[in-house]
Amino acid sequence: MAKHTASHPFELIGVGNPIMDLLAHVDDAFLKQHVAGDKGGMVLVDDEDIVGLLHHIGDRIAMMPGGSAANTTLGATKLGLKTTFLGKIGGDITAGHYYENFVAAGGDGSRFKRATLPNGRCLSLVTPDGQRTMRTHLGAAMTLRPEEITPADFKGCRHAHIEGYLMFNPALAQKVVDTARAAGCTLSLDLASFEVVNVARDWIFEQLRQGLDVVIGNEDEAKALFQREDTYEAYARELAQFGGVAAVKMGKEGAWVAQGRELHRVFPVRVDRVVDTTGAGDAWAAGFLYGYLRGKTLAVSGAIGSRLGAETVQHLGASIPDIHWPRLRAHAEDFGKE
Repeated sequence: MAKHTASHPFELIGVGNPIMDLLAHVDDAFLKQHVAGDKGGMVLVDDEDIVGLLHHIGDRIAMMPGGSAANTTLGATKLGLKTTFLGKIGGDITAGHYYENFVAAGGDGSRFKRATLPNGRCLSLVTPDGQRTMRTHLGAAMTLRPEEITPADFKGCRHAHIEGYLMFNPALAQKVVDTARAAGCTLSLDLASFEVVNVARDWIFEQLRQGLDVVIGNEDEAKALFQREDTYEAYARELAQFGGVAAVKMGKEGAWVAQGRELHRVFPVRVDRVVDTTGAGDAWAAGFLYGYLRGKTLAVSGAIGSRLGAETVQHLGASIPDIHWPRLRAHAEDFGKE
């Protein structure tokens, strides 16, 4: 399958919210005392709410670039795909760090939009079981307007990967998918969280009917979408009936991947110790899309996803340290060749 060509200098464009991740280890008692809402979810808050939580946590904070589609795009970049990114960063020092990190990893930074506001950030509270509970202030990312999205943003891009969090702004999500389709991009949608799906079910089904090349979700998101308890393989089969590739992730239990009559159980890569599940699903998507866009089978693409997800949970935050990437990249390139 073709990689980047003169007509497609970019194999992948990620579209989403460029958010700086703030990570802190807390116990369950901290969540009960200071955080309203369900453990394990993602809730949009004001910046003051994040400042208040940071005050209670103190200086036990790690900072690294994040955002669902951005995590996936960066992972795919480090595996060797030619990538760019569409999203809005701020005008503060956080935004500067964010941009520099993306470009230093090998991504093209020319399609970021800019605002004079603070950059978006997400506080990820990691409990001893590796679960993360997220509180997000979108900042500059939230001010990206539909009219700012133009055909030029997708020019030369073969595939657009869109994060579900955009669905909190339906007009923006619609403009993104319409413009990407008009530019000839194939499309993948990550369902992002069960809260997103609860808000945007009708829109998701409309996109599935119009045609999505790949849809990626986890067990909670699939359950929210179909509003019933079922097996994960049944969710994958039903999503695939819309005509694209469906991936239903099951965390440490692996995933199911389906297309047409094909159905594959993707087994997990076991790890001795889970440090933090932040970004594991995004990393899985990075590995899967790398395989998919490089013409590997669904089973091999899923296995590359599992390898990346397993590596991610062994480190704090969504970023895998640089020292591990040569090994992961060699594995991804060679996997499925024999």
